[in-house]
Amino acid sequence: MNTEHLVKMANQIGSFFSTMPDRDQAIADLATHLKRFWEPRMRKAFLEHIEKTQGEGLDAIVLEAVNRHMQQLAV
Repeated sequence: MNTEHLVKMANQIGSFFSTMPDRDQAIADLATHLKRFWEPRMRKAFLEHIEKTQGEGLDAIVLEAVNRHMQQLAV
């Protein structure tokens, strides 16, 4: 799995959700989007990247969403 591509996609998704006026809702919705639309293999590779690099290349909103909703995304 190409982690650079996953990071780019996650940042694009984060950019969309960052326009929402309620940041907490945006973060929750971003995590829900990753859970619903990314297959488990993609999420696993993405979470491994975050663990190994402390989220290198990720926008703040994406990293915050992952950190807040790690249990939801890891399943």
